[in-house]
Amino acid sequence: MSPQIEIQLIAVIVAVACALPGTFLVLRKMSMMSDSITHTILLGIVLAFFVTHDLSSPFLIAGAALIGVVTVWLTELLSRTRLLAEDAAIGVVFPLLFSIAIILITRYAGSVHLDTDSVLLGELAFAPFDRMLIGGTDIGAKAIYTSGILLLINLAAIIIFFKEAKVVTFDPMLAAVLGFSPAFVHYGLMTLVSLTTVGAFQAVGSVLVVAFMIGPPVTAYLLTDDLRRMLILSGAIGAVNGILGYQAAALLDVSIAGSMAVVTGLLFMLVFVFAPYRGLISSLLRRRNQKLEFAKTTLLFHLASHEDSEKDIKPDIDTIQTHLHWTAKFTSKIIGSLEHEGYVQLSGNLTNLTEEGRSASIRDYNALFSR
Repeated sequence: MSPQIEIQLIAVIVAVACALPGTFLVLRKMSMMSDSITHTILLGIVLAFFVTHDLSSPFLIAGAALIGVVTVWLTELLSRTRLLAEDAAIGVVFPLLFSIAIILITRYAGSVHLDTDSVLLGELAFAPFDRMLIGGTDIGAKAIYTSGILLLINLAAIIIFFKEAKVVTFDPMLAAVLGFSPAFVHYGLMTLVSLTTVGAFQAVGSVLVVAFMIGPPVTAYLLTDDLRRMLILSGAIGAVNGILGYQAAALLDVSIAGSMAVVTGLLFMLVFVFAPYRGLISSLLRRRNQKLEFAKTTLLFHLASHEDSEKDIKPDIDTIQTHLHWTAKFTSKIIGSLEHEGYVQLSGNLTNLTEEGRSASIRDYNALFSR
């Protein structure tokens, strides 16, 4: 397998592995927690290294995952005091733990290969050089297998605990009533996020881990209301971002991780603007149509009130414009629309309801006040 294929395969696996727990972070409005964890796990790695003195020890992963959970616990401990909002608590805990890790590295592990730049930015181009050897046989890049195991763990956890995670995410009170432990599910999810982060950042760096963990789920959120579809879409979008990002990096001769993060952002912006229901354009069109429908209903009520009034006030266009505080252009547009629909009839400068218009005004009135 060529290095180019291996790099893209690693990117796809990591993207899907990150998107799965990231979906629940987005739904639980904890997106920035992923950024916090991707930085603070460095402290867990450093502390575990001081104990084991071995950069290849599995205890480094355990230490990183533990510090990830500690990060969540400290953040929630501060936010539960109600003296700090959650984003402010993240802003306190994340720099504190990350800075402690940097100080420990520079003070006590300066000669050890714990490169903070690699932690932040990563470099997928080097991933194929770290080979997996079994019995002297090269079976591919090690990152393919480590990220593959990570993906399987995330898939298994989400499939097994899907109902629990769904209920806790959307209705924690109902989960408690049904006998689920919201705290257990929550910290289980945070442990999964920590494991995913520490398992992926060695190859792709913390910046790309955040991009893969939040970008695809947010993009999928704009396309569907179904959790299962959102999970599938998140994984598919993450895989596409990884492949397109690599192709763009190869074409432009730029950073692979940076290119993938940019593609993730660009794809999100495209969906944000053009999504069929939640997109910016569709939202603006929907608000415009709602404004027009509300204006038409208002005018029908206004004309009906004129008919019921004993005062001899003629519903001419100028009077309507004055009473409703509309511009002449907007007034003409609404009257023209109602006339086209057969609800009003123009007689010179006067606007009168038709039978259909009276029925529509009664129907809209009943619908409005029967709620």
